[in-house]
Amino acid sequence: MTVKVIVTDMDGTFLNDAKQYDRDRFQAQFQQLQARNIEFVVASGNQYYQLISFFPELKSQISFVAENGALVFDHGEQIFHGELTKHESQIVIGELLKDKSLNFVACGLESAYVSDQAPEAFVALMSKHYHRLKRVSDYRDIDDVLFKFSLNLPDSDIPNLIDALHVFARRHHETGDPAGFGFVDLIIPGLHKANGLSRLLKRWNISPQACVAIGDSGNDAEMLKFAHYSFAMGNAGESIKAITRYQTDDNNHQGALNVIQAVLDNTPPFSH
Repeated sequence: MTVKVIVTDMDGTFLNDAKQYDRDRFQAQFQQLQARNIEFVVASGNQYYQLISFFPELKSQISFVAENGALVFDHGEQIFHGELTKHESQIVIGELLKDKSLNFVACGLESAYVSDQAPEAFVALMSKHYHRLKRVSDYRDIDDVLFKFSLNLPDSDIPNLIDALHVFARRHHETGDPAGFGFVDLIIPGLHKANGLSRLLKRWNISPQACVAIGDSGNDAEMLKFAHYSFAMGNAGESIKAITRYQTDDNNHQGALNVIQAVLDNTPPFSH
């Protein structure tokens, strides 16, 4: 089937370890994608305002599945956002506040929020992923639609947290932090990247069979299972490689752009 959509994760996938990509190469590719009516979608756990900063001139021409599927934009138009009820968000906040050593960000429609007591290093790290980040004296006073919580903690602590909050926990991409700290996103059950992508495909009347998905980590799993042409990055974990049909180069060797090029050149597995 002809490819009609290409969806890619960002950290560890489209972006190299320096959080950059070959803009000239992608710009040329994007013009060819447009000429062929192939949609380009960014799917990430990160905030929408952070994601559009990578594509300032294209942000209304591409689509975004942000916040791990909790916020979806179709060519600049917001078409969906998840929502925790006030009661649900207060329960999660209450649980997270029980551990005084735990730092977290509450992710909302208007902004993300962090405690004004949080360490500067944590705020600096999270501000890379959340370009709109407001400090609050009390998470319980936030007046916004909340749909996700993001935590950064030592890898060794993640299993215990996932056990404690098993209905919410979703492993996010590793930071590459030498201290072995990892991200965990607490998401609304069922709201993941594949859910957000399926909303776009329904609007466009496109089948998952015509979709290419590229990713490297746990929060890409549903999306990679959903799309027919699933690609694991060379730097992906074995569990991700095990669920994809294909593999590409690692994120420091333009693995995602190489997949796009294969689509444009009709080379395997896209040759007809």
